[in-house]
Amino acid sequence: MTDVSVVMLAYGAEPVLSDAVDAVLSSRGVAVEVVVVDNGCTSDLSGLEHRTGVRVLRPGSNTGFAGGCNLGAAATTAGVLAFVNSDAVVEPDALAALAAVARRPEVGLVSGSIRLAETPALMNSAGNPVHVLGLSWAGGLGEPASRHAVGATVASASGATLAVRREVWDALGGFTAEFFAYQEDCDLSLRCWQHGWQVRYVPAAVIAHHYEFSRNPLKFYLLERNRLAMLLTVYGGRLLVLLAPALVALELAMLAVAVRQGWLRQKLRGYRWLVANRGWLRRRRRAVQSVRVIGDRELAGLLTGHFDPVALPLPVGAGVLNAAMGGYWRLVRRLL
Repeated sequence: MTDVSVVMLAYGAEPVLSDAVDAVLSSRGVAVEVVVVDNGCTSDLSGLEHRTGVRVLRPGSNTGFAGGCNLGAAATTAGVLAFVNSDAVVEPDALAALAAVARRPEVGLVSGSIRLAETPALMNSAGNPVHVLGLSWAGGLGEPASRHAVGATVASASGATLAVRREVWDALGGFTAEFFAYQEDCDLSLRCWQHGWQVRYVPAAVIAHHYEFSRNPLKFYLLERNRLAMLLTVYGGRLLVLLAPALVALELAMLAVAVRQGWLRQKLRGYRWLVANRGWLRRRRRAVQSVRVIGDRELAGLLTGHFDPVALPLPVGAGVLNAAMGGYWRLVRRLL
């Protein structure tokens, strides 16, 4: 009987995929299966198709990270689901450690001690902070793993490797497929908290991630579009009203950054998508708000008003901006 079903996505060249699958199949303490979703992989997957415990799904088109994970999850039946990036190599006990915490009734999502594969004593993510304006980043990036040796609740799990009970996944409806890629882990985590389940960081689950932080126009488009879609559907109305001045200020700043860095067209494309999909946004908002069991006052305790340079390159005088945003956020929290 399978204890953990692992979903991996394959897109483009996948030099680490075979190692990632081998590592999952070598897991100790749990019986596993692997479902690989071929979203347009250019590497040869024939060797994986004939491996015991591995299935390859071919949807015929690129379904994106969110859609591909949902597709893979629907093809499995184990009580615990794990989503492992194709460039992430789990240690033998990692999935068992994640599954043990994910099975706790008060817990919804879990992610592990995700290390930089090139320097495994340093962190890639110890759970992801979430800024009140929707930005999220890899928590503890580049810090010694020894600083993150204790389990904790976190605002957001990292999509590089996370695990979830089947009942929680079903209740949340999986990742938001319309996001395609980026912000889906943050969106899922905040909705998990709203359902009354914790999101936990599990240091005993160690994963080596061949992390490459890239910036390109398509990524900026999806990040910015999905950030706004998440805020408009997950946050309550009072919180959105109170944050409106800061949100407008950030949009103006992001437009200036987009002009300077050459991705203004993609930023404007994101606005057009939101307008064109306003009907979906309304329906999505009603669905998300109708099932939440905790309010924004409780959710606010998970969020930070402090920008991190990992998330957004900060201009000269960033300390003043961070202090101002921190004070503004403290005021908003008192008014919730």
